[in-house]
Amino acid sequence: MDYFELGYLGLFIASFLAATILPLSSEFIFLGFILSGYSPSKAIAVATLGNSLGGFTNYGLGYLGNPKWLKKLGIDESTLTKFQNRIQKYGIWLGLISWVPFVGDMVTVVCGYFKVKFIPFSMLMVLGKFLRYIFIYFALA
Repeated sequence: MDYFELGYLGLFIASFLAATILPLSSEFIFLGFILSGYSPSKAIAVATLGNSLGGFTNYGLGYLGNPKWLKKLGIDESTLTKFQNRIQKYGIWLGLISWVPFVGDMVTVVCGYFKVKFIPFSMLMVLGKFLRYIFIYFALA
């Protein structure tokens, strides 16, 4: 798909898809838009919005998860409880690293699965994603 032909909608779609488990890097597409002369402030806003909505989608998929699925994968109850305790302790703060490629996608799913408080988690997730695009822009400039 040629995201540039779609303009900001293309950037939104690429940023959204990159926040899912699809192997896509929104950073390079974002850079392409900036280098092509698109407005940096609009590109940052659109990329942050798309990437954040993708993160919300992952959170929702995790939220709908079924504990029986993990047991079928061989994860025992004590391991699950230990992992859940750590997620509940640091959960909202994990939103800040949800922008990290590949890792961040799983973070959002796991936080949804363990029902981390959505509002504070989502605020930190959006902040982390926003700061990443700001950093990329200023590193380029």
